[in-house]
Amino acid sequence: MAAVQRDFLAFDLGAESGRAMLGRLNSGVLTLEEVSRFSNLPVEQAGTLRWDVLRLWSEIRRTLEHPPVPKVESIGFDTWGVDYGLIGEQGQLLENPYHYRDHRTDSAVEEVCSIISRERIYELTGIQFLQINTLYQIFAASRRTPRLLAAADTLVTIPDLFNYWMTGNLGAEYTNATTTQFMNAKTRGWATEIFEALGIPTRLLPQIFEPGAVLGGLKSNLSSVLGGVPVVAPATHDTGSAVAAVETAGRAAFLSSGTWSLLGTEVVAPVMTPRALELNFTNEGGVCGTTRLLKNIGGLWLLQSCRRVWAAAGREYSYDELLQAAIDSKSQFVTLLDPDYPAFHSPANMVDAITEYCHKTQQPVPDGPGAFTRAILESLAFKYRYVIECLEELTGNSLTEVRIIGGGAKNRLLNQFTANATGRPVIAGPVEATALGNIAMQMLATGAVSSLAEARRIIEASFPSDRYESLDTDLWNAQYKRFRQYVDLTLHHLL
Repeated sequence: MAAVQRDFLAFDLGAESGRAMLGRLNSGVLTLEEVSRFSNLPVEQAGTLRWDVLRLWSEIRRTLEHPPVPKVESIGFDTWGVDYGLIGEQGQLLENPYHYRDHRTDSAVEEVCSIISRERIYELTGIQFLQINTLYQIFAASRRTPRLLAAADTLVTIPDLFNYWMTGNLGAEYTNATTTQFMNAKTRGWATEIFEALGIPTRLLPQIFEPGAVLGGLKSNLSSVLGGVPVVAPATHDTGSAVAAVETAGRAAFLSSGTWSLLGTEVVAPVMTPRALELNFTNEGGVCGTTRLLKNIGGLWLLQSCRRVWAAAGREYSYDELLQAAIDSKSQFVTLLDPDYPAFHSPANMVDAITEYCHKTQQPVPDGPGAFTRAILESLAFKYRYVIECLEELTGNSLTEVRIIGGGAKNRLLNQFTANATGRPVIAGPVEATALGNIAMQMLATGAVSSLAEARRIIEASFPSDRYESLDTDLWNAQYKRFRQYVDLTLHHLL
């Protein structure tokens, strides 16, 4: 009897680009093919930074209208977290969603915590305090555009918005809802106490559904070919999908590496201790009842931003050129920085921001793009070690390996630096973990696999990983104490 081939369509939108991926399961082997790709660049509008979601929707519709195959089992969608849209009384999007790096939230964390304490917010949500969180965005909206907020019927995160446009059904997928910082980590419902304390109407909060839910059939007017195909909610938060693709519980730490670095481990229940609050760790919802205890780290955003500065000055460097220049650089450990220093969040010029940081910390300014690249990658690797040590303290478990997933898994230099800095073997891959985790939950929802463990085994067998062993550990250990000083300066607001 011939094996049954099953196809799945995954849309994966990141902070720089979006793509559609076709996953094909045949005889226990999963293959992945990119069928479309499009840029995702923010737009400036009246002094604000926004996402151009209508252009993104037109790109998505183009793929739906001309799919890569005439039949798929299901469709799934994931994006970045925290950002949101407002839906009006007639079901329309009221404004272009804000980009999380818009400056309207610059003082919002302090303002919110002056109304409801930091301790109470963490006790309810278990989510780290970042000014990009939906909580501070919606608080800023309540102060700046109260009439617009009053006109809204429903608040939806970005993947929920696209799911709504595909099916007509409004709701909030659990994993992405946890990134808002107004989800109750214990009840898995909305922490309405926070909205009430801030004077924000709780009527905006939609019904919550779990990852793996079938949201409905694709609207027939969106595709004459795929109309009626089930739309499945994977972990619609891209990090949740990436982690769904691999086994990272127990002794392994996961590192979802891209614009952001998200470093953590899967746990069976949220860790919401005073020490977790002090270290500002987050408990994000995972698939199949799991929790991702993790820390957001500035990530390759620093290098991406420097690259844009150099391009604007007339010199466009490819990432391969920058990595080779870093290898050739004589600047090993000359300049170190905390990737999460606040001035690196959204500077007008990242090269200038790093230069100013060097002056403040009395370090040499990197001499050219190769030295800048090396300083960023070495610092990221050291920050990963710091966060792993914090994870071990919070969980009481020794983490013996690092599993790097996402686009950053292709960065061989950073992978090796990570092994060197942490003193742990690094397993890099799969690169397409986010799309694979999206497809894994589609396979589970449609009965193509019987469990998440089975889906993960198929992915592991179908997409081999690279392994990096730590080198020069004595040299890296000797520099780690110095790096910790820069982290302490950030933590204690001494710069």
